[in-house]
Amino acid sequence: MRSIRRQLLVWLLALVLLGVGIAGRLIYRQALAEANELFDYQLEQIAAALPSEPFSQVLGSRDTGDEGIVLQIWNRNGVLMYYSRPRAPLAPRAELGFSTERTERGEWRVYGAIVGDNVVQLAQPLSVRNRLAANVALRTLWPLIVLLPLLGLAVWVIVGRGLMPLRRVTTALDARRPEALDPLPDQRLPLEVQPLVRALNGLLARLATALDIQKAFVADAAHELRTPLAAVQIQAQLVARAKDDAARNEALTDLQAGVTRATRLAEQLLALARSEPDGVAVTDAVDLRALLQECVAAYAPLALNRGVDLGVEASEAATVIGDADALRVMFNNLVDNATKYTPHGGRVDVSLHVEDGHPVARIADSGPGIDPADRDRVFDRFYRAGSGANRARTDVAGSGLGLAIVRRIVMQHHASVSLDESPTGGLRVTVRF
Repeated sequence: MRSIRRQLLVWLLALVLLGVGIAGRLIYRQALAEANELFDYQLEQIAAALPSEPFSQVLGSRDTGDEGIVLQIWNRNGVLMYYSRPRAPLAPRAELGFSTERTERGEWRVYGAIVGDNVVQLAQPLSVRNRLAANVALRTLWPLIVLLPLLGLAVWVIVGRGLMPLRRVTTALDARRPEALDPLPDQRLPLEVQPLVRALNGLLARLATALDIQKAFVADAAHELRTPLAAVQIQAQLVARAKDDAARNEALTDLQAGVTRATRLAEQLLALARSEPDGVAVTDAVDLRALLQECVAAYAPLALNRGVDLGVEASEAATVIGDADALRVMFNNLVDNATKYTPHGGRVDVSLHVEDGHPVARIADSGPGIDPADRDRVFDRFYRAGSGANRARTDVAGSGLGLAIVRRIVMQHHASVSLDESPTGGLRVTVRF
């Protein structure tokens, strides 16, 4: 596992070493330039200090010092009169001024000048100057090299202190109970850590909301399931207590109806759980006209049995990208609601149009409709609009989940759903993709 502390230490020390290396190189070059200037001046001064008398009068009277300087003297006739180091591999003739000679023993800095009746040549190996520049650079940098371990320790400690807020956040999260979703304190935190804590607090807030919704859903589902299950239990007891076949058959019919209602409620709960906005990958092309016709055909016998005229009023070709099964559940719920709440002799019209390039499906009925004050709330789970005079005549039992499922699937497909009054006086549901 990578350690931020270790990585920072390695990279900072590497940068320090690189900086020390670059600084050493620059110091060495600067020191070498100054050494060259100083020694060139020294060669000039030594040459100028030699007397201009004939060489026979000055032989052996000068010492060139210990800087490795080689001295050669010629007379005006070109005869070599003096050579301080005969084995030095220098040119046998002098070149006036400064020059650099490459020999088998390295490079030499050479200075030639005319002094009186003599021609003087002074030479010095460049290794002397290089060694002096290297010593100057080393003496300048060695305190930094010696302090490098202390610098590494200081970086380790400072980085550790800088990462302490992250350690505190980690400790606070580890110490929390699973149900503790209150936000983490973000005061007195470095600017670099605050975005992380804010993101964690946002995640905790979303988790708290999701858990609250889940708890409410479970509580509502348990409450809604309790009634049909209690009815099933009572009906089963009636079957057991029946004294003749007629009473038993009647009790069995009621029991079967209760089981059907409980099964329908369980199916709707499962559909609602599956229709969460992020629950399905929307990737398929769906033929809306064929899907709507399929749903209408499936509910046509039930509508006929209820005495409701169900049919497709108008239909245009339209295709959307979505989940066909989820859309089928949505349209089935809308058609089922429309046929259930439409009284005997009423009608349900289904239409599909393309408006401004967007498919629009409408299901309009001639039932009691929904009061405008309740049209927003009917999309909530387990909410059912109050029974009015017209609604009482429909004799409909429901769970209050149909439109909640519709809204979830609509959100899942980035569509919109709206309720208004149909031309026949009932409710019209519009789904715009």
